[in-house]
Amino acid sequence: MARVSCYNIYWFFLYFLTLVAVSSAQLSSSFYAKSCPKALSTIRSAVNAAVNQEKRMAASLLRLHFHDCFVQGCDGSVLLDDNSTFTGEKTAGPNLNSLRGFEVIDNIKSQVESVCAKTVSCADILAVAARDSVVALGGRSWTVLLGRRDSLTASLSTANSDLPAPTSDLSTLISAFSKKNLSTTDMIALSGAHTIGLARCTTFRTRIYNETNINSTFATSLQANCPTSGGDNNTAPLDTMTSTVFDINYYKNLQANKGLLHSDQQLFNNGSADSQVNTYASNSNKFFSDFAAAMINMGNIGPLTGTNGEVRVNCRKTN
Repeated sequence: MARVSCYNIYWFFLYFLTLVAVSSAQLSSSFYAKSCPKALSTIRSAVNAAVNQEKRMAASLLRLHFHDCFVQGCDGSVLLDDNSTFTGEKTAGPNLNSLRGFEVIDNIKSQVESVCAKTVSCADILAVAARDSVVALGGRSWTVLLGRRDSLTASLSTANSDLPAPTSDLSTLISAFSKKNLSTTDMIALSGAHTIGLARCTTFRTRIYNETNINSTFATSLQANCPTSGGDNNTAPLDTMTSTVFDINYYKNLQANKGLLHSDQQLFNNGSADSQVNTYASNSNKFFSDFAAAMINMGNIGPLTGTNGEVRVNCRKTN
C-alpha cells in the first residue's frame, strides 16, 4: 500500500513540474505589472518622441521586431553587435545598410533601465515598440504578450537563409512564413506593414525596369530616382499613397499594380492571395484585426522564457 502511495505521489509531483514548466513558457500581457509597472508607458513615450522626430522610424522599429523574430525566434538577437565568439545578424544580406533604429532601441532601453533595472528584456522592448510605432502612425493597438528573455548569441547564417527577400515569389513567401508556424493569412496581413516606410532602390530596381505587372506611369516615376546603375541607397515609399499613415492603401496599391517590391505585387498577381488583398483593400476593420492577430502570432515565435537566456542591460551585448 505504501509503495502504491509513493508511486502516485511521484507521478503527481512529475505532473505538477510539467505544469510549471509549461506555464513558465507562456507569455503574459501582465508580465511586468508588478516588477516594472512603468515599463509600457516609458517605451510608448520614447517611441512617440522618436516617431515625432522622424515618421519613418515607426516602420524601422516595426521591421526590427520582424527581423528579430524570424531569426532564432523573438529573442533580441538582431540587436547584438559582433564579438569575438560570433558574428551577429546586422551584416546579413537582408539587414546590411537596411535595418535602422538601433540607437532608438538603445535610448528606450536606457530609459527603461532607469525605472526598473535588469527587468525588461530587449526582446520585449522590440515587441512593444513595434506595436507603439503602428499606433503612432494611426494604426490600432493590440495587447502585446510579454515575458521574453534575451539570447546569448546571434545567427548570421539564419538571418541570410530565413528572412524573405524582396525578390520572393508567392510560394516562397508562403513557405518562409510557414516555416515559422505563420499561416498564409498571417503573411498577407503582416505584409501590410509596408503601408509605412521606405525601400532602397537596390530592392526594387529589377521590378521597375524588367517586370510587366507594374503600372507603367508608376514605374517611370520611380526610374527618375532609381537609375539602372548607381543610386542603390536612394529610397521610395513602399506605399505610394500614404507612406506615413498606417492604413489599407498598401493593398489598394497592389490592386493598381503599384506594389513597389516584387514580393509585394506577388500578393496580387492572379494567384491565391488576391481575394485576401481585395478584402483588406475594402475593409480596414478586417485588416487591422488580422494584422493584430498576426503580430501576436509572430511574437510567439520561439521566445526564451523562464531561466533561458538573460535580460540584457545593454541590448548590443550580453551581460
